[in-house]
Amino acid sequence: MSRTEAVHEALRQAIIEQKLRPGAKLPEDAIGETFGTSRTIAREALGRLAVEGLVNLLPNRGAFVANPSLEEAHDAFLVRRSLERTVAECLAGRLTADARATLRAHVEREKEVAGHNEPESIRLAGEFHLVLARLTERPLLIRYVTEVVSRCSLILAMYARPHSADCGATEHEEILAALVEGDAGQAADLMGSHLDHVAGRALLKPPPETDVRNILAPFAERLRVIEGR
Repeated sequence: MSRTEAVHEALRQAIIEQKLRPGAKLPEDAIGETFGTSRTIAREALGRLAVEGLVNLLPNRGAFVANPSLEEAHDAFLVRRSLERTVAECLAGRLTADARATLRAHVEREKEVAGHNEPESIRLAGEFHLVLARLTERPLLIRYVTEVVSRCSLILAMYARPHSADCGATEHEEILAALVEGDAGQAADLMGSHLDHVAGRALLKPPPETDVRNILAPFAERLRVIEGR
């Protein structure tokens, strides 16, 4: 993983875990200082996040965490539903033993954090769908699903209505069972209804503002540990 990719992923997680809130300013110098890297790398990472719809780049103003409207949220889930039904159809009956084990372990982790850590539940729920997309081994599908899942995770962080994350994990189990059985139609229908349920869990919450350096410090420390610095 390159330095730009590492900073991009750390920033992405900070946004998905609701640490960086919608509308928060993301100064290149503050990001570079926090991660011990150059402004150029910070700028490249922000550019990637902008492509994913997680960051807005405004001329002469800088970068800000995206703040999608409810109408944009509806459209994002509409696109996601169509893409992920295709993912389910592609994978039905084609999961290897390793893939099934990985997915089952992931669902168990979702159950462990359910009701205890809402940001982590949102992150893990999104990751389940990213794993499915990667298993298709179709680059274009992987790219589009990754972008829309990231966008939807931000939307959930903004508009999440309190709900039991247990429901999401149970629905993931049902989707996995249909994929293992090789029932493409059932898997696609379960995926569609699951995403309808997820999209329905939305309620506007006002985002608080915080200092970007304080928010990103734990993510920078996590990255330093990974890199052994």
